[in-house]
Amino acid sequence: MINLVGTFECTVDNKGRIMIPSQLKKQLDGVTSSSFILKRSVFQNCLELFPNQEWKVMMERVNKLNRFVKKNNDFIRRYTAGVRSIDLDSNGRILIPKDLITVSNLKKHVVLSSSINIIEIWDKELYEQNINDPKIDFAELTEDVMGDDQKNVS
Repeated sequence: MINLVGTFECTVDNKGRIMIPSQLKKQLDGVTSSSFILKRSVFQNCLELFPNQEWKVMMERVNKLNRFVKKNNDFIRRYTAGVRSIDLDSNGRILIPKDLITVSNLKKHVVLSSSINIIEIWDKELYEQNINDPKIDFAELTEDVMGDDQKNVS
């Protein structure tokens, strides 16, 4: 499992290409030779870029679902809707397909945000709105998610 770190501001060119910043490429060293998986986020209006090895781990979990349960099939269909395999080109760019640009409202300025083992791709304005959402009390969220877990106590 990889642990990515950083938030990077980039631009999308008129063909839908994004240059992966060199600091991020260094963290992806060893996985950039294989393809990436690009998909819509489940909870946010952004895209998720999975290194292929991380996507395989996720698919192992999904493949354990019983396909004879309708809600499992519905989940799989929606989770994998629009999924694309993409590669870095010789200039270190990824090409975002037009339909995924549309669904995630990507404009010219975007943010690539590390999310542990994947990279979220956000429209810059939507990212700033999400990070600074006044309806979310981050201290309370942190306590709810991390504060009551005895496994996290050192």
